[in-house]
Amino acid sequence: MGTCGRTLYPYPFSAVVGQERLRLALLLCAISPRIGGVVIRGEKGTAKTTTVRAFARLLGEAPLVDLPIGATEDRVVGSLDMETVLTTGKARYNPGLLSQADGGVLYVDEVNLLADHLVDSLLDAAATGQVTVERDGISYSSPANFVLVGTMNPEEGELRPQLLDRFGLAVDVMASKDTDVRAEIMRRRLAFESAPQSFAQAWSHEDASTALQIQKAKQRVQQLQLSNVNLNRIAHLCAAFDVDGMRADLVIARTALAHAAWRGASMVEDEDIRVAAELALPHRRRRDPFDEPGLDQEQLDQEMEKARDQHPDASDKAEESQCEKEQHGLENKSSETQSEQPTSDGQEECATTGAPFRSTGA
Repeated sequence: MGTCGRTLYPYPFSAVVGQERLRLALLLCAISPRIGGVVIRGEKGTAKTTTVRAFARLLGEAPLVDLPIGATEDRVVGSLDMETVLTTGKARYNPGLLSQADGGVLYVDEVNLLADHLVDSLLDAAATGQVTVERDGISYSSPANFVLVGTMNPEEGELRPQLLDRFGLAVDVMASKDTDVRAEIMRRRLAFESAPQSFAQAWSHEDASTALQIQKAKQRVQQLQLSNVNLNRIAHLCAAFDVDGMRADLVIARTALAHAAWRGASMVEDEDIRVAAELALPHRRRRDPFDEPGLDQEQLDQEMEKARDQHPDASDKAEESQCEKEQHGLENKSSETQSEQPTSDGQEECATTGAPFRSTGA
């Protein structure tokens, strides 16, 4: 059916070599599904599917639902039994794949080849947490709170920008050129194929620890709030990178909250905003077709610094005020010293703080 079969000993999430950004994006979406899912772009053989299926196992008994490219609209969103409506006056809903994925992961391989209207339906459900079916004036809504994961190979065609923008996060993956990394990937894969049970058990503790951290973060994120300073800095970044609309701002806000919760923090810091921007802006920024994927890290550093300067928080202001007081005190002390002790061309003067020490003597 639509639910992916799970082997008794699947490849462990913690055993995936590299792909740190991909793994983090998946974890953040698990903490806060309202982020809107993640689209993974990369060539074949880069562990996209392996990582997604391993990730789904971290969510316990939550369903992993595979949405096939050839699925019909009724199969995806579900349908209403109109005969029941006519005989009983009540709508009977036949769940589709979106409803079946409630509480779990909806996985779409080659999402760029899926019909646009179906992509719209699954993105609507991912953003709202429910799927709505309308027929002959009758409307029915069903819970559909899932982590949406789409994978695609850009060589086989791109998603329309309007649809790509609706994915909360995007990650570009590629095969490592590092020989040590490639050798380790082969070593682990061959070990898994040779003895899947013992290999899975060897990584079970790390996977269990990650699953527990996800659960704690899901509880913690409900207690976190974004300050006005956080919001202003997020808005600054989105304006600086010239993204269309407000979706990027909201996604960064939700992702920053999830990342702070993942760290176990009690408040959102610039670190969380930066990580969120790295995941939410690359597929939304305006760029030429032959530009490298991702963000210009130097530009991101500059804009983060500008955001801090233009929107300082209380600690920044306190630090600035303290520095001004110390500088003012040093200047007063220097003035008093100079008035009490006459200087001559043969004497040394102390440089004020921040200036290099220099001698005026011969």
